Amino acid sequence: MTKRNNLLILILTVGVFGILNTEMGVIGLLPSIAEHFNVSISKAGLTVSVFALAIAISGPTMPLFLSGINRKKVMLLVLVVFVIGNIASVFTTNFTLLLIIRIALALFHPVYCSMAFTVAASSVKPEEAPKAVSKVFIGVSAGMVAGVPIASFIDSAVSYEMAMAFFAIVNAIVLVTTLIFVPSMPVEERQSYGEQLAVLKKSIIWVSVVAVILLNASIFGVYSYIAEYLETVTQMSPNTISLTLFVFGGANIIGNIVAGRVLTKKPIKSIVTFPLLLTVVYILLFFTGEFAVPMVIITFLWGILAGGIMANINQYLISSSAPETPDFANGLFISACNVGTTVGSAAGGLFISEMGTPYVVLVGILSVILSLVVILLRNNMGNPARQFSK
Repeated sequence: MTKRNNLLILILTVGVFGILNTEMGVIGLLPSIAEHFNVSISKAGLTVSVFALAIAISGPTMPLFLSGINRKKVMLLVLVVFVIGNIASVFTTNFTLLLIIRIALALFHPVYCSMAFTVAASSVKPEEAPKAVSKVFIGVSAGMVAGVPIASFIDSAVSYEMAMAFFAIVNAIVLVTTLIFVPSMPVEERQSYGEQLAVLKKSIIWVSVVAVILLNASIFGVYSYIAEYLETVTQMSPNTISLTLFVFGGANIIGNIVAGRVLTKKPIKSIVTFPLLLTVVYILLFFTGEFAVPMVIITFLWGILAGGIMANINQYLISSSAPETPDFANGLFISACNVGTTVGSAAGGLFISEMGTPYVVLVGILSVILSLVVILLRNNMGNPARQFSK
């Protein structure tokens, strides 16, 4: 990989960090948002849930709509929207207006992420694509994991307004570096909307989408309630819980790197092995959840597998099913992930209310087993990515 490619991938990685940071970082600001706008904490939570819903809707549509335009121009447009939107979020005093701003940003979220994955993959040889994409996914993991504590720290140390401004600053830095260092990327062979939508006729696309929804549900059905699980089942102290969550986040990044490497070499085996190992980890978690030390070790292993699945495995499942329409496929991937997150967290809440906190792990076990069935079905349909070795 050349120095120019390395710089490009670094910019894309920081870029998706900025985008994901804008989405997830407000989780650490919910108490301050509730106080700032004089709304309930549950209403403040709409800044997260409405954002995710808008992403699920715009995932397949917005990247498709903008797929024929020079990719550099589109990424610059998205970054400008995020900078302006985040600056507006700092100064608004109306909660409804804040939600409207969040929805507008969410509509453009899949555009940048989709193109970042596509550009990273196309900047290297086909067989090296999973490894290049895995590096960009480090930004996704960092945005999801680091965004919350960073925003929370700035909020408590400085102010709520400065925490919101942090989102704008990160996106502004990426905007400037993209403008200066990223080359023009015109779309050489523009595909019609009809040509791109035609991939929806392929049964393997729908099977892959179902697999991604189930895999993400298997992770977020448990992860959404992990803090409560560690507090009530493992009976950890708040500081130990924070440390355990940090372990999970660090392991996510390791999982991105590991999955990128193994997908490059053995993609078909990898998409079965990761969910299979996740099943084992969930079973261990179910039976040893009361013990602190085993939980930290299991959380580390869980983080590696979750990091590889949430990003690399899920993206590979859909992108390799429609290699002829990379932008649209990545949009489908982003949408399917958000649907899976919503379904998983809802199922986790249902299991907790009906059976108790320890049984939330069953959502993960059932979802990942179902995903394995779907993945095996997909593998029997044939591997569409002919350029990768089995």
